[in-house]
Amino acid sequence: MRARLLVLLLVVATGVYAKTTLLEHVPLLWKPTSELRLSTMQMADAPIQFETFQDVRDDKQSIGQNLEDPKPKPVTTTDDVGAFVSTHMRELFGQAGLKTVDSNGAVTIKGEVRQFFVRETSTYRSVIVVHIAVVSRDGKTLWSGLATGDATRFGRSYKLENYYEVLSDAIVNAVSSMLQSADFQRALSGRAA
Repeated sequence: MRARLLVLLLVVATGVYAKTTLLEHVPLLWKPTSELRLSTMQMADAPIQFETFQDVRDDKQSIGQNLEDPKPKPVTTTDDVGAFVSTHMRELFGQAGLKTVDSNGAVTIKGEVRQFFVRETSTYRSVIVVHIAVVSRDGKTLWSGLATGDATRFGRSYKLENYYEVLSDAIVNAVSSMLQSADFQRALSGRAA
């Protein structure tokens, strides 16, 4: 009788664990819940070109991890994280009133994504770190530095939408910080910081 009960408990426990579908190879989706925070800005009239950012992270598929249980649950994607970040940063520049172009910009923004990750414990905490360079037409670096953003959110455990929201909000927050920097604004207008 005890053996039968033990087998039944093991089957139920295995079934419950199997019901948790791992968030692997998910597409990246843009789901910001934050707005750009802009202070007084000297708007650059010069057209700004964005190159597709490079993803230089060691594990290019890993974008998050749930650490609530003894065995962590991964969140992975096969999408191009560098392209995702540069596309949405460019959109945010447009929302801020800056003119972006596909080619022949007065300045070009280049980037390397160094961190793009969410750690989930009792909350979702995301961090994005991008090394940004603003380069003039003649190849001179006008500004170079790290653009960082983070976001925190409560939510139901291991839900993909929460991962999307905090990653998107981290990008919004990184752009907000960049656009509030006087040196960065100066570089966008084509002058060295």
